[in-house]
Amino acid sequence: MEVLGLLYEGKAKKVFETDDKEVYLVEYKDDATAFNGEKKGKINHKGVINNKISSFLFQKLTKEGIDNHFISQLSDNQMLVKAVKIIPLEVVVRNVVAGSLVKRLGKEEGTVLKTPIIEFCYKNDALGDPMVNHYHIKALEIANEDEIDFIEKEVLRINDVVKKIFLDCQLDLIDLKVEFGRNSESKIILADEISPDTCRLWDHATNEKMDKDRFRRDLGKVEEAYQTVLARLEKVLQ
Repeated sequence: MEVLGLLYEGKAKKVFETDDKEVYLVEYKDDATAFNGEKKGKINHKGVINNKISSFLFQKLTKEGIDNHFISQLSDNQMLVKAVKIIPLEVVVRNVVAGSLVKRLGKEEGTVLKTPIIEFCYKNDALGDPMVNHYHIKALEIANEDEIDFIEKEVLRINDVVKKIFLDCQLDLIDLKVEFGRNSESKIILADEISPDTCRLWDHATNEKMDKDRFRRDLGKVEEAYQTVLARLEKVLQ
């Protein structure tokens, strides 16, 4: 397989075309951003760690019958994925009150929700990724009602699987953000990544934050937290 030109570079990854139109190469970066890109920095070895964590989780999701773009891990910080056109929605599932939900709901951080909350954000950097609902999504022709319904059901399945995996690692999945894409047959499948960049993870015993909130809030020991998540996953999934 031959790697062709750079197709897209985002905040955390680069995507390259290959000589197979159905396959992309994704390269994970050490760059870190927060607050819609207002805060920038680097987390040492983040690209390697997130590539490995995402590879583990995508493979587990495949075994659970959840279709996703993962093909194989190519190197420490690269994976091969099915070519998809990303749907411009961030799909967030919240299991515990944290982050912006504290202010929006007036609830104390750490409050366990009786049922998961699904939120959609329109992926548009210029607009600051605003929150949208079904009506916005349909009006913008991002997805139709049947597709929205599928995405909601699928993201709850993903949440259940990933939450159990992390609990086996003595980590609580507070919330997660995922993205979906359409393949060449217009089928919607899970894409992007699942990592401490896109999940809030708290130590089950201590509630210590083990995710990008350590970077957002200047808590320190960011790389160590990411390394701990990877080590626990490797121990459970080996």
